Amino acid sequence: MKEITDIIKAYQKATKEGKSTALATVVKVDGSSYRRPGARMLVTEDGQLTGAISGGCLEGDALRKALSAIVQQENKLITYDTTDEDDAKFGVQLGCNGIVHILFEPIIATDELNPIAILTALKSKRETAALVTLFSLTNRQQLGTGMLFKNKSVLSKIPKLISDEVMKDVQKVFENKTSAFKIYNQENQQIDAFLEFIKPPISLIIAGAGNDAQPLAEMAYLLGWEVTVIDGRPTHATPQRFANATSVLVSKPENVLAQIQIDEQTAFVLMTHNYNYDLELLKYLLGTNTPYIGTLGPKKKLLRMLEELDLATTINETRVHGPVGLDIGAETAEEIAISILAEIKSVFTGASAIFLKEKKKPIHDYE
Repeated sequence: MKEITDIIKAYQKATKEGKSTALATVVKVDGSSYRRPGARMLVTEDGQLTGAISGGCLEGDALRKALSAIVQQENKLITYDTTDEDDAKFGVQLGCNGIVHILFEPIIATDELNPIAILTALKSKRETAALVTLFSLTNRQQLGTGMLFKNKSVLSKIPKLISDEVMKDVQKVFENKTSAFKIYNQENQQIDAFLEFIKPPISLIIAGAGNDAQPLAEMAYLLGWEVTVIDGRPTHATPQRFANATSVLVSKPENVLAQIQIDEQTAFVLMTHNYNYDLELLKYLLGTNTPYIGTLGPKKKLLRMLEELDLATTINETRVHGPVGLDIGAETAEEIAISILAEIKSVFTGASAIFLKEKKKPIHDYE
């Protein structure tokens, strides 16, 4: 979601400066690639790039293709086949052993449902959504970003002949909470579709505004997470100390839940260094649906808190992590922050957190 936020900001800036732009989107990958479908990059007419569609190897050639799309005002699909040993013919030498399909869409400001307008609507509320991008691997016509589906709203410019079928598949994507690829037929022409399931960014609630909370809040911000800092001390919980936090609250534990929104993308880290504050807040959090609660400090601290709450033998501890973080040998506040963020990310993605060299399956599953 951070990439989308950055792209919207870059587009707004380019528009003010009178610059034309195009959006590049990875719509399909066969084999291995640095970025997965859904990766995006905004290109301005003077060559400024925001976002990324590869590890840097595609961007040079993609810039030329995006400028061509801007000049011709036409969507274009470009395929990079890096399984070919002679991939140098593309001038990019990816070496990823995969086939990457990139859709380039010039942004037409007068189009009320242009790709940036749809991305802006996606970002407007903290909701899960499905985004539909239509392209064709067999025909010249590339329809592009065509639908945004949320629980209570739909923005669509999907052709009528396939709109009902697309809507049914989008609802399945919502139910399964996973992206999908589909193929439709319109007047004997094949239309490929990337149905992208998008969750809101992780909302990290940090209970504790000490010095060790500052690098955690800052690194989470760099990841594009929404950060809220809560503490009972007005001298510590200040916007000046947490400049990039979405919200900084001075609150007692019993008042915290009334001031925040909790959903399936919300994580809590208790690090006030005040045992009674953490204990009281933990009591309230265990009654919510938050999927992640981390406590700073030794495991015996968490066990003691659970015992005091009479929950040591009954509480499902799978969502309670204490000590918080992965074992990376962290010592400093910055290293501990990396450890905590890595664990939260692995929990929310369902990843194993093992060494990638030990992983038997591909890093990313596309189908």
